Amino acid sequence: MKPRITFAVTARILRQLRRDHRTLALMLVVPCLLLTLLWWMFVDNEAVFDRLGGPLLALFPFIVMFLVTSVTTLTERTSGTLERLLAMPMGKLEFLLGYALAFGLVAVMQSVLAVSLAVGLLDLDARGSVITLGLVAVVDALLGTALGLFVSAFARTEFQAVQFLPALVIPQLLLCGLFTPRTALPPALEAVSDLLPLSYAVAAMQAVGTSATWTSDLTQDLVVVTAWALGALALGAATLRRRTA
Repeated sequence: MKPRITFAVTARILRQLRRDHRTLALMLVVPCLLLTLLWWMFVDNEAVFDRLGGPLLALFPFIVMFLVTSVTTLTERTSGTLERLLAMPMGKLEFLLGYALAFGLVAVMQSVLAVSLAVGLLDLDARGSVITLGLVAVVDALLGTALGLFVSAFARTEFQAVQFLPALVIPQLLLCGLFTPRTALPPALEAVSDLLPLSYAVAAMQAVGTSATWTSDLTQDLVVVTAWALGALALGAATLRRRTA
């Protein structure tokens, strides 16, 4: 792997995003608007917002980054850009890492904005530090980026890429412990929940919201989420096609 090539891909994607104002708004502004809507819904019941705000700081960036990266990567393939790039001395892993770095930087910006809004303006009560809250949000957004890059290899059109959202994300949303504790699920569903990365992403946010110290459970959750992200990138590099047939 050549870092110079990876950074060149990263720079190219960032230049494209800078010119694409709608995509930037989707990634940076929409999570903040959704958090504000949630706060407004429970403006007279702060306890509910404090309970849901942290987990949704994990969910909103995850979903947005999953959607944007899956569609954008597919567009690169359907337009022939990926085929031309891979005709150069560049491997699939370098291509995906370049994308991951570019969208990872956007994920950092997205998480900083969302956490600053939630804690600074919406008065989200999180017992953990703001830095820890931001770190977990960034890791969760990177998970969405990695999974989006991975599933893009299996879609032929942008519409098919969007179809992975209800197929892969919504089941995780239902089983992640947001609506009911995972231990209260039927045994079969609890076992499935234990295998899903979003369960650990939400658990990490809940740990930050309820504990003022860094716990071993938080470390375990972040390790699992990071391992899923790295695994998705590796599988994405192995399954990425040069073009859509």
